[in-house]
Amino acid sequence: MNYYVDMLKNYAVFSGRARRKQYWMAALVSIIISIVLTVIDNAIGVQLLSTVYSLAVVVPGLAITARRLHDTGRSAWWILIAFTLIGAIVLLVFVCLDSDPGDNQHGPNPKGIPFDGATAKL
Repeated sequence: MNYYVDMLKNYAVFSGRARRKQYWMAALVSIIISIVLTVIDNAIGVQLLSTVYSLAVVVPGLAITARRLHDTGRSAWWILIAFTLIGAIVLLVFVCLDSDPGDNQHGPNPKGIPFDGATAKL
């Protein structure tokens, strides 16, 4: 739940990096809330709660996705590739990848693992 609250607190922070765990835990809580609100909407016969919630988390979701992409060493512009079916699969792969070791142009590694060059990924 803390990861979700952090996502909401940093709702418009598109700089920096976000770990995989931070991204996926925030996504999990958001999906659970969406499901609960959809069930409530279906029970009362109106699609109001889930629609308002979806609109409320668009910017925080984009921001944490941008920070996740930064953590893998990619630009946030890669989010735009999700507008195609194949692009959505590519974006899913990117957010599942491990962090770049050490610092990158978007900031220090949130895992705090020092990078010495000998452990670089191929």
